This record gives sequence, structure tokens and C-alpha cells, in this order.
Amino acid sequence: MKPNHIEHIGIAVENLEESINYYEKVLGLECYAVEEVTDQKVKTAFFMVGQTKIELLESTDPEGPIGKFISKKGAGIHHIAFAFDDAQEALDNAAANGVQLIDKTTRKGAEQLNIGFLHPKSTGGVLTEFCSK
Repeated sequence: MKPNHIEHIGIAVENLEESINYYEKVLGLECYAVEEVTDQKVKTAFFMVGQTKIELLESTDPEGPIGKFISKKGAGIHHIAFAFDDAQEALDNAAANGVQLIDKTTRKGAEQLNIGFLHPKSTGGVLTEFCSK
């Protein structure tokens, strides 16, 4: 099982509006969606670059995953997400190959994708997300 493409690159930001302004004014990209994912304590904004999305992530709670990430490491690249036909099957395959999972089962993420994360301890230090529709 291999990914279809890079679904998105997640970037933790301190101020979503300022970051959207940068991506639109400086890079000439268009923000096509802003969404809050309450259970992940995050507000997101999306941009298309070719076939790949950029997902900006602003914490809505300092104790949420993005809030904690920014307090430890500062703003910057948070994760890379790969698109699969079936994210659950991809998670199961990763676990069968000894990869430590953050999510043993998929959950709903932004844009109604089924998502699951792999622990960076098992992925060379890169927080990795598997996604499917």
C-alpha cells in the first residue's frame, strides 16, 4: 500500500489572519477554506499549490496539540499528510510493520477527511498523517 499523493503540509502559525495575508499577498495563493476543528482545538486555512494543499493551523487552546507544539518549538512545519484510498488500512499496515501510532483508528479531520497520525519516534522525527475521503 502506498500513498496516492501528498495531501497537505501542515504549518503551525501563531496568527491565522496574518499568515493568510502572507500566503495571499506575497505568494499569490488563494485561501479557499477556513475551518475550525473543535475536537483538535485548531482553526485551519487551506491553499492549493498544484496538487498539494498547504494547511495553516492556529491553536484555539494553548493546551491543544498546536498550542503545545508552538510553545515547545515555535511556529513552523508541523506535519506532512499522505493521501491513501483507505487511511485505516494504511494505519493498520504501518502498525503491522512496527510503527508506533498516535491514532489506532481514524477520526474526522478538516475537510471531512478520515485521518490518523503516526508517532514521530517511528518516522524519523516527522509527524506523519494518513488521510482518506
